[in-house]
Amino acid sequence: MDLSSQRPWEALLKKVIWRQMGEIRGKKILDFGSGPGMTACYLAGENQVTAIEPDKESISNRFRENEYRQLCGSTELLKEFQDEAFDMIVCHNVLEYAPDRDIIVREFSRLLKKDGCISIVKHNRPGRVMQMVVLLNDFEQANSLLDGNPGFSAQYGPIYYYEDEDIERWSPDLRIEKVMCARTFWDLQQNQEIQADAEWQAKMIEIEMRVSDIKEYQQIAFLHHLLIRKH
Repeated sequence: MDLSSQRPWEALLKKVIWRQMGEIRGKKILDFGSGPGMTACYLAGENQVTAIEPDKESISNRFRENEYRQLCGSTELLKEFQDEAFDMIVCHNVLEYAPDRDIIVREFSRLLKKDGCISIVKHNRPGRVMQMVVLLNDFEQANSLLDGNPGFSAQYGPIYYYEDEDIERWSPDLRIEKVMCARTFWDLQQNQEIQADAEWQAKMIEIEMRVSDIKEYQQIAFLHHLLIRKH
C-alpha cells in the first residue's frame, strides 16, 4: 500500500504497527475508530474488513484502494453484531478519547472469537512527558501530566490516559499477550527535513522494530501496541 502521500510520522507509524501485527490473511476483522481507513484498507487486501468511524469527514476522504465495509457510528453499532463475529479487532489511538471505553472493551470481548486477537495502540504517559520537555519545551503541560491530568489533542480534545492492565480489568476474558512500543525515537528528532528522507525512514523503522520488545524502551515510548487474546 502506497503511503508516500502521507505525512512522514504517519507513514512511519503505520509501517511499524503493521509489521508488529504480522501477516494476516483470511480473517474477519473489525476496525473500530478507523479514521480515514488507512489500516482498514491495508488489511482489506487479504481479509474481510468492517470499519466503524463516527466522523463523516474522515469517512468521505477514506482510503478506497481495497474494498471494505464502512459504517458511520460508534459504540452503539457494536451492539448490532452477533457474539464472536470477528477473528480480530483493531482499535488504534481511540480509547483515550472514549468516555465509555470500559463498555467498548467488554463489547470487543463479546464480539471476538475464542483465541481471537485484539490490536490496541494507546498513548503512553511517560513518553508524552518526555516529548513535552525535550521537543516542545512545555514544562507546564509536562508537570500537569506528571500530576495525573489528561493531555490534549488539537484534533480530538482531551486525552484520558489509561494503563495497559486496565484492558484486563475491564474484561477478565481478555489477556495481554504481548506489549510492544512505537514512536520511541523519531518524535525526538527535530530535523524535520530528514524525516522525509526514504533512507532515514527505513533505518528508523528498523531500529524502532529492534527495540519494540525491550521493556526499558517501552517505558519511554510515546505509544504502546498491545496484542490481546480472548481465553
